[in-house]
Amino acid sequence: MSERDNPTVEQLNDEADIAADYLEGLLDIVDYEGDIEMGVRNGRAVVQIVADDDTDIKNLTGKNGDIVEALQRLTRLAVQEKTGERSHLILDVDGYLKNKREGLHAIALDAIEQCREQGEPVDLQPMNSFERKIIHDVVRDEGLKSRSHGEEPHRYVTVYLKAKATANDEDDEFDDDGDND
Repeated sequence: MSERDNPTVEQLNDEADIAADYLEGLLDIVDYEGDIEMGVRNGRAVVQIVADDDTDIKNLTGKNGDIVEALQRLTRLAVQEKTGERSHLILDVDGYLKNKREGLHAIALDAIEQCREQGEPVDLQPMNSFERKIIHDVVRDEGLKSRSHGEEPHRYVTVYLKAKATANDEDDEFDDDGDND
């Protein structure tokens, strides 16, 4: 594969296969039982480790998802080693990302409600780029504006009413790459 902007479904399926093989090897090493499901969503390979039982696989999420994030990085590197291309695959462990997205959606809706009620911008707690991207998407879908501020690891999102957003804010509305997702 060469440098590509829009990988084909076949290329993404190849990435998912490589990732699944890599993850199966890791599961064997740690002697964890789990199924691996693969697919393509929104132009990205998606690989999920699904628990056969409730005990072992939960250990692969870690505190605040730090282990699943590290596994995703390692898996992307394994795919890159085989394909020669940078991978943007998404790894989920036992529904962790789905649950995380749902929680962030609720946080965004609460901030939107508070912003509308008070008529003032609302600052959220610091988040990683994956989390900020979800917040930005929900805010946009609800017809408001958002902007990220600060430096990692203390970067956070501010939610604005459209009337309160400045021209500069609009330019920076989606300044997070969301590459941790």
